[in-house]
Amino acid sequence: MGSLPCQNRQSQENSLNDYRVYASFCPRDPAPDVNMANWIECYNPSNNSWHRTTTIPGPDDHVLKDFAMVPMGDSIYVIGGRLCHKMTGKEPGDGVVEVELEVLSSVLRYNVHTDVWSKCAPLGTARFNFACTISDNKIYVAGGQAMLDSARGISSAEVYDPGLDQWRPLPNMSTLRYKCVGVTWQGRIHVVGGFAEKEDCDSQGPYMMERSSAEVYDTRAARWDLMARMWELDVPPNQIVAVGGKLYSSGDCLNTWKGHIEAYDAKLNIWNVVEGSYLHTLSSPISTSDAMEENWDRQYLTVAPIGTHLYFLAGYRMPGEISRLKSAVHVFDTSSNGDGWRSFEPMEEEGEKELCCHCCVLKQVPNHQAYEGSALDNSCSALQLSCMASTSTNVIATMTMYGI
Repeated sequence: MGSLPCQNRQSQENSLNDYRVYASFCPRDPAPDVNMANWIECYNPSNNSWHRTTTIPGPDDHVLKDFAMVPMGDSIYVIGGRLCHKMTGKEPGDGVVEVELEVLSSVLRYNVHTDVWSKCAPLGTARFNFACTISDNKIYVAGGQAMLDSARGISSAEVYDPGLDQWRPLPNMSTLRYKCVGVTWQGRIHVVGGFAEKEDCDSQGPYMMERSSAEVYDTRAARWDLMARMWELDVPPNQIVAVGGKLYSSGDCLNTWKGHIEAYDAKLNIWNVVEGSYLHTLSSPISTSDAMEENWDRQYLTVAPIGTHLYFLAGYRMPGEISRLKSAVHVFDTSSNGDGWRSFEPMEEEGEKELCCHCCVLKQVPNHQAYEGSALDNSCSALQLSCMASTSTNVIATMTMYGI
């Protein structure tokens, strides 16, 4: 791994103090006296530490999946998703059974300063597995799935104004798509890849051209344009993030880590391997110990862009153990000319957990500088929910938030 000069590293650590990474997890398997609800963890990149921040409001022993979590100002927004119930199968060998219950339109806002959850205006269309991104202090969503029993995506899109607490419909995309990725780049909204097909197509087929395409929305012209072959694979991307005016990706939804990082070349419309980004050990945590010959089973991987760096947050099941996990962070500097990798010592955790949506990065701001903080608290319905409490009053309130 590369090392940084002491002075440069100190400067970097000072700037990292402004950022926090938030990720949502749930228990992988049901267990006695364990609430299966989602929680949110916060990662501090300046000292490589994690702590559990809050629990997403919802009925006990129910899990929210395939939702979007995005940052804005002093808050995190939890948007849409599908509500599931995890339980142990009735017959021996059944393992864990996940029952899908409902597609949600709910939008929840968590203020990281006040530790308060608020109910915001719901989506116009309930959806999960959709693209979501932020542009000009507004939240854009597009595509996804609207029904649990359908393998078809939707083409609808909408935008949320947090100052007004209002969703507004946008023109439909020309394709139906889900498991697509949303990213703001060059001032436009990009909805990339996914399982896609033309909206007016009734025939069944592989839809190779649509799956490798992107829909690009111009917010000024209020128009979608189809961009052919922006994504090279038939398989949807895992994540695409924008750093320093470039787009980066490192895997797809079947193989979240390809062994290297790729950058998008807009002129040639191709993805190129980033020099010095090969790292086979991302398949297992990097340790200062020599005992790294064992095969590690990666449970999750999500990427957080901070400055010129890509933070790869990964969790691994420990070999021979079914109830212990190691979490590790690998960092790649996109501005480096050679080996840009640096990795931190992994941390052991009790139990196993499942990543429920990709992480988001929030830049810390003082309370008096938070984006329209007081206006947002007034526009959204603030519910004074204790994050860790599970009183009957809170359960009733949170079930109401989901419309249950």
